[in-house]
Amino acid sequence: MKKNVIVGQSGGPTAVINASLAGVYKTAKDMGAETIYGMRYGIQGLLEKKIVNLGEKIRNDMDVELLKRTPASFLGSCRYKLPEISADKTIYERIFEILEELEITAFFYIGGNDSMDTIKKLSDYAQTVDSPIRFIGVPKTIDNDLEGTDHTPGYGSAAKYIATVTKELVRDGLIYEMQSVTVIEIMGRNAGWLTGAAVLAKSEDCEGPDLIYLPEVPFDVDAFLEKVKKLVVEKQSIVIAVSEGIKTADGRYVCELSAHSDKTDSFGHVQLSGTGKYLSDLIIEKLGCKSRAIELSTLQRCAGHLTSRVDITEAYQVGGTAVKAAFEGKTGQMVILKRVSQDPYICTTDLYDVHKVANLEKKVPRSWITEEGDYVTAEMKNYIEPLIQAELTPIMITGQPRHIIIDDLPDIK
Repeated sequence: MKKNVIVGQSGGPTAVINASLAGVYKTAKDMGAETIYGMRYGIQGLLEKKIVNLGEKIRNDMDVELLKRTPASFLGSCRYKLPEISADKTIYERIFEILEELEITAFFYIGGNDSMDTIKKLSDYAQTVDSPIRFIGVPKTIDNDLEGTDHTPGYGSAAKYIATVTKELVRDGLIYEMQSVTVIEIMGRNAGWLTGAAVLAKSEDCEGPDLIYLPEVPFDVDAFLEKVKKLVVEKQSIVIAVSEGIKTADGRYVCELSAHSDKTDSFGHVQLSGTGKYLSDLIIEKLGCKSRAIELSTLQRCAGHLTSRVDITEAYQVGGTAVKAAFEGKTGQMVILKRVSQDPYICTTDLYDVHKVANLEKKVPRSWITEEGDYVTAEMKNYIEPLIQAELTPIMITGQPRHIIIDDLPDIK
């Protein structure tokens, strides 16, 4: 049997998602894979037979290094949820028909919660039709909300970016001798791992943010205004970090308080935006203080110029581990990271049943958030700090980062 493999990327990208792709590609090649295919635009692209031969694009070690340093999704992504097997078998029949046509022995999907749901369903279907194809999930998400793993590749670099930007905004707020409030809106629908990273700005040369609000704790607008009012009396410049997904006690997103939006994505998620602006406008209206909102938005996931070396190394490792697991006959698994030592920081890879991961969200422990819910504890800072260490700088050409692109490579028909 040919050792042809296929790999895809799904969901929102990260600064290091392509390092995992590089890990899959290089390890599969080293382990004797004959052809390594890439799905253009994830499982949705596979259904449309948008497939490329990665060996025709990643030609040498320099291309692998460029791939590791290229942010966003090299293969393209999608947000496509497979139906339940019992609801529609025709889609599964189509997928397996394509995989068999390509003589695929192993399927790798790099993604987060919803992507692991895809791996779970495909591995389950393979079992029902007695298919020998192995399905392995490669973890990826800046949200750090995957169960089973200590942390996810992509989170460390996003945390490094958030900590750095927060520190720079603290400095910027002190340039004028006037009262001002800066509200930084950070990604995080139901889990506050990213927003909690703002605490890293607090160091010997920076006092860090004054308040940090995570979605794990109900948000009280009146209590928030009262805290800001007291801070305005005490300080010249105030910096506040808030998760985009903070909710009031009755379950409403704060961003919906000003202008309700019922827009949802293909997974039924409400599209969040405007939390920082709403709170900043409220500060101006209620407290009469100068205020501004900074929405980091997609910058958190594509800042390849500020990548954590720890993060990019681990991203590459989980890709390699996925290939080794599949070639050893494993299926229906997700690669995880296990922290075996905090000081010195040591992390290893392992496997975890994807059925225990799919569609679940890992939240920040309540004990890592202060009792009043307006800051995070030293435990959270200690957890994140090792993940942002060191740098892997881009390969610079004429003063700009050099990336590798796939757009000029035709699809296989």
